[in-house]
This record gives sequence, structure tokens and C-alpha cells, in this order.
Amino acid sequence: MSKRILILQGHPDAATRHFCHALAESYADAARAAGHEVRVLEIASIAFPLLKSKAEWDDGAVPSSLKPAQQDIQWAQHLVIIYPLWLGGMPAVLKGFLEQVARPDFAVSRAVPNAMPRKLLKDRSARIVVTMGMPALIYRWYFGAHTLKALKRNILGFAGVAPIRETLIGSIESMKQAQRLNWLGRLTRMGSAAN
Repeated sequence: MSKRILILQGHPDAATRHFCHALAESYADAARAAGHEVRVLEIASIAFPLLKSKAEWDDGAVPSSLKPAQQDIQWAQHLVIIYPLWLGGMPAVLKGFLEQVARPDFAVSRAVPNAMPRKLLKDRSARIVVTMGMPALIYRWYFGAHTLKALKRNILGFAGVAPIRETLIGSIESMKQAQRLNWLGRLTRMGSAAN
């Protein structure tokens, strides 16, 4: 059964090709070949302001440049978020994007006293792919993968996205070509399966 897949390319440098871009292309090409519908958003190429207050998040207008992104998220049945680990977390452009699009009445319902907001992005699954210079095991066990957990639990899970799978790719600066090809093959298989 075919799925509607949205790939959020979270690498902050849209001007240069990086391993994150190759991973996204491998996933997208395989998903299309398997009959899935695929859209790709290059977040770094979208101009938008950062949020600066809770009032702006609650009641400010979503920038017009991001309304198509919200439409793509609503369209999608499966989200693939790809980004490099920067200073232990996701790049600022990706965080700023998520803050802008995950507004009340889009990701969750508006707050009601003494009640949890309703999750408005149910019936969507996600795959998070994170590249990093350190070994993935160190990030996961020593650092606790805290920013990955925050993305899974406090953003995607809070909005109702489930299941959420993760792929951590470590030591990319020292990675040999054969290892890179192996990872591209793994993303190809994930894309074919839309997971």
C-alpha cells in the first residue's frame, strides 16, 4: 500500500551538498520507485523569522512562507526528518521551523484549563535520521540522546505522531566510502518500505 511521505531536510546549509542530502535522496528515490508519493522540504531554503514570545506562538500569524509546509505536513502520512547534530542538538533553523509550524490548532489544540491539549497530527508515523561526528553509541548512552528524545516526545509525540523510529549515524567525518554506501543502502531499504 502506497504512502504519502514528507521528507524534512534539516541540514542548515542548502548551498552545499552534504551526506544528509545524499541520505534524503536515497530514501526519496527508493520510496518513489516503490510507488509512494514523496515531497521534500529543504528547510534551510525557506525564509522565515524566529518566534520571540509565547504570545507570538499562541496568537501570531504563521509566516506565509511556511503555510505550504503546514499543508505538506497535513498531507503526509509519514514524516522523515534528517539533520546533522550541531552542538549536541538539532540545527537552529530546524528548531525554528518546528516552532513556527507546530502552532496551536495545527499540531495540538489550544490549551484549555485543567485539560491536556488534543493531538492533531495523529495517523502519522515518523523516521528521524541524525548524522554526527561522534560515535552514535556515545551520543545515545553517554549524552542520553536528550535532544532526540525531546523531538520524539515533546514535539512529534505531543502532537500525536506515532510510531517514531530513529536512525543514528555516527562518526561521519572518519567514515570510509564503503560505510557511506552501506548507510545509503539502508536508507534506500527504509524508503522502499516507507518506514
